[in-house]
Amino acid sequence: MKKLFFIGLPLVLILTSCATIISGSTAKIDVVTSTTEPAYANVDGKGYHINGLTKVKVKRGYKKSIIVAENETSQGSAVIKKKFNATTLLGLPFFGIGVIVDAITGAITKPASNNYTIHMQSKSELQTQEPTEQVTQDEDDKTDLKNIIIRWYFDSEPRGARVFWRVVSSVPAEVKNTNELYLGPTPYEDTRSFNIQGLTYENSRDVQIEIKLVRSGYIDQVKRFNVRQAIDQQEISSFFELVTK
Repeated sequence: MKKLFFIGLPLVLILTSCATIISGSTAKIDVVTSTTEPAYANVDGKGYHINGLTKVKVKRGYKKSIIVAENETSQGSAVIKKKFNATTLLGLPFFGIGVIVDAITGAITKPASNNYTIHMQSKSELQTQEPTEQVTQDEDDKTDLKNIIIRWYFDSEPRGARVFWRVVSSVPAEVKNTNELYLGPTPYEDTRSFNIQGLTYENSRDVQIEIKLVRSGYIDQVKRFNVRQAIDQQEISSFFELVTK
């Protein structure tokens, strides 16, 4: 009887984890950009070449996924929210064991939509956006965003490039420019704060994070990211195609 129990329990767990087995740990969605120009996109650490309607995979689970797309002239992003995966309900007849397993694996969720459009913006327009109303650090209700936590992710081809970052501010009286700081080698992924003194949501639009990748034998590459956009998306990420010298 004991042997049957120990054999039968794993079998029940397997058979009742319906969403985990049927849906898997990822989901496919259709992605297209708002321009006709091809772009390189990164989602959940994997890169894709977007040229017209393209299928990409996103991780299931409770954390939203963000698609970041970029080409030579424009960049954009799309947030993929998750919703309940009805396949999980197939596990209810088995005392809800499958639901528990699906909840643990994250298969209990799926993308809220199967189709997403990445709205691209001209890089030149992003760099020349008009400043918003500025605030001082004396206004406590609009300050102290310096410790906001977001996801940082950078990868390159080839990998092994050193990642540096610095603050580039158009309002130095409120947010100062900084020297380069070393993050780590690619692929680099971390959940950390900006730690930018004087940063507020109001002035974050006038602050950029400059990311530089350095690798021996390759040309240094530099990209800038608007801090307001990074805060809204809770992520700052990109993929770098390194060019030999």
